[in-house]
Amino acid sequence: MRIINPDADPQSVIPGIDPLRIPRHIAVIMDGNGRWAQERGFPRIFGHRNGAAAVRETVETCGKLGVEALTLYSFSSENWKRPKAEVDALMELCAIYCDNERDELIRENIRLRAIGRWQDLPDPAGEAIARVIEATNHCTGPTLCLALNYGARDEITRAVRSIAQSAKAGEIEPSDISDELISANLDTAGLPDPDLLIRTAGEKRLSNYLLWQLSYAELYIADVLWPEFNKEELCKAIQDYASRNRRFGGLNNSPS
Repeated sequence: MRIINPDADPQSVIPGIDPLRIPRHIAVIMDGNGRWAQERGFPRIFGHRNGAAAVRETVETCGKLGVEALTLYSFSSENWKRPKAEVDALMELCAIYCDNERDELIRENIRLRAIGRWQDLPDPAGEAIARVIEATNHCTGPTLCLALNYGARDEITRAVRSIAQSAKAGEIEPSDISDELISANLDTAGLPDPDLLIRTAGEKRLSNYLLWQLSYAELYIADVLWPEFNKEELCKAIQDYASRNRRFGGLNNSPS
């Protein structure tokens, strides 16, 4: 049974929307920062800096709508292949964002969580993330989840390895392995699977993102580049989602 956040007021954002049609969990692939900057004659990192404003507006709007969790693909395990100057700037931006947004997240009762091998990030970024996770651990409102140094295949491999170790130790039997057990060993354990995946910049790939969790998610492709993604674009995606009939492999499904 879904629990609606009493502090949320979805109809003030999307008039007439059924609160039960709001996705519990939205996952986002934020694509197009570099392209946005280059189209304007600026270095790619300029786009990433402007993309941070889109993150802020998306987080705020999701809170007002009553979205329980928002997971952002912030830095993939493949992104290390980018030029060193861009990677260094991204790590610096990550640390600055976390430090600057910490107090606001606490005020808005938003809990920060990170998935992926984020502990392997350079110290300034990793330490900043750890500080915000600790500072917001008591928050009981929406969860903002950052996928950092993240790859879905690596996540699933680590989960399988953990389950195999439990079986080797005699703690479980092979027959005990289930969808639920695998989900409980993933980085996103405790979060509902995403209902909606949004990808910007018109791209139509999953890019090794939440491969297990997105099995039944609805997909929405936005043509705008990520720095251009705003409240109106998010509302369009949610209205599109709300109009769909989710079947989960069956013939019909009512909103949950």
